Amino acid sequence: MDLRFSPYTLELRHAFGIATNSRTSTPAMLVEIEHDGINGFGEASMPPYLGETQETAAAFLAKADASIRGISDPFQLEEILPAIDTLAPGNTAAKAALDIALHDWVGKKLGAPWFRLWGLDPKKTPVTSFTIGIDVPDVVRQKTREAAIYKIIKVKLGRDQPTDEMMIETIRSVTDTPITVDANQGWTNRDEALRMIEWLAVRGVVFIEQPMPKARLDDTAWLRERSPLPLIADESCQRLGDIAALRGVFDGINIKLMKCTGLREAHKMITLARALGLKTMLGCMTETSCAISAAAQLSPLVDWADLDGAVLIKNDPFDGATIVDGKILLPDRAGIGVRKR
Repeated sequence: MDLRFSPYTLELRHAFGIATNSRTSTPAMLVEIEHDGINGFGEASMPPYLGETQETAAAFLAKADASIRGISDPFQLEEILPAIDTLAPGNTAAKAALDIALHDWVGKKLGAPWFRLWGLDPKKTPVTSFTIGIDVPDVVRQKTREAAIYKIIKVKLGRDQPTDEMMIETIRSVTDTPITVDANQGWTNRDEALRMIEWLAVRGVVFIEQPMPKARLDDTAWLRERSPLPLIADESCQRLGDIAALRGVFDGINIKLMKCTGLREAHKMITLARALGLKTMLGCMTETSCAISAAAQLSPLVDWADLDGAVLIKNDPFDGATIVDGKILLPDRAGIGVRKR
C-alpha cells in the first residue's frame, strides 16, 4: 500500500472571524493511499488554533508510512487505525486524513458508499447550517444574503457583548432564518453568559455551542440548569473518551473528524452519545469536499449538521457531497463519494 501526501492551502471566500482570531486561509494536507489499483483520498485541515501544521502533519505521515506500507489487509480498520493512533500523541487531523483515505479505499474496493455500508438512508441527511464569522455589519449582511438557500445559520460570537449583539441584530435585519450560536469558549462569566443566552432566546436562536471555556464543566453545568436554550459541547468534546463526563453538563455534542481522528471514532462517538441521551451534531473546519463528504456519510445518524466547510473555500479540488436547498445530498459513489475535479 503506497501513501502519498502533499500540503495544500485552502483559500477562504471571506475572512473568517471567531471569538479569538480571524483568518483568510487554512493549511491542509491532502493524502492518497493506493493499493490494488484503487486510490483512497483523505484530508487533514488544520486551523492554526488547534496546533497542527503542515510540518507536523508531514512528520506524522512520514512516520505512519512504514505502517501503511506493511498493511496486507486494508479491511482490518479496527486493527490498523488504533495502531496508527498510538504512533504519536495528538496529530488528530493527520490521523483523520489516513482514516478517511482508508475508508475511501475500502468503500471503493467493495463498490459501495459508506452510508450504504453502515445501513443508512441517504434521504435522512439533515439540513446543514451556513456559518457566518465575526465581521463588520456590511460584510455580515452580505454573508447573510449569500446564505439565502440555507434553513439555518450558524453565527460565531464570543468576542465581547457589543460585537455579539451587533452580529445578531445585523443578521436579523436581513432574515428571520433560525440561528445557532457558537461562542467558541468566549463567555467567561457564567452570569453574563446566562443573560446573553436569555437575550438570544427571544431572537430565534436554536442552541448555543461551547459557551464557556472547555475546562469549566461545573460552570457550564450551572449554566445548563438555567439556560432556556440547549448547550452543545465543541471544544469540551474532542474524542470518544470525553463524552461520559459531559452527561448532565451539555445537552449534546459536536463531532468533528479533524478532532476525533476520523470516521471510525466519529461513528463510535455518535453511538455512545445517543446511548447517554445526548443530541449529536456533525461539524467541520474549513475543508475541501473530501473531508466534508466523508463526514456527510454519517449525517443520517445525527440531529444537526454544520458541514458547510467546502462552500466557504474557493479552491476545492474535489467534487463530492453537495448542498441542495440547504440539505446535504450524498452522491451515490463508492467510498466517501468524492472524485478529483
